[in-house]
Amino acid sequence: QVQLVESGGGLVQPGGSLRLSCVASRIIFSNYIMGWYRQAPGKQRELVASIGNFGRTNYAESVKGRFTISRDNAENTVYMQMNSLKPEDTAVYYCNAKLDLPRKNYWGQGTQVTVSS
Repeated sequence: QVQLVESGGGLVQPGGSLRLSCVASRIIFSNYIMGWYRQAPGKQRELVASIGNFGRTNYAESVKGRFTISRDNAENTVYMQMNSLKPEDTAVYYCNAKLDLPRKNYWGQGTQVTVSS
């Protein structure tokens, strides 16, 4: 059974930093596009950042210049460094693993990030 396990969420003051991690098991990690999504209360889940299997990255406009996604294929892990956090970054953050051919899509259980003074 495929597992994506996130960690690193928590409570942080505005302007602070957090680093999220997601460890994947039972997939050929290097083949997958890995992403971080978030869902705030009352809002739809949205893509925050993604990284392709060759390292190409994509960011939501709202996090460009503040968040950095990276991956370690040897450790089956994707990271997201979040700096200059704002209250509007408060959400549950989900790790996602996606493959186009064959079509596969897996989610982690989510980790809460709260930005508040």
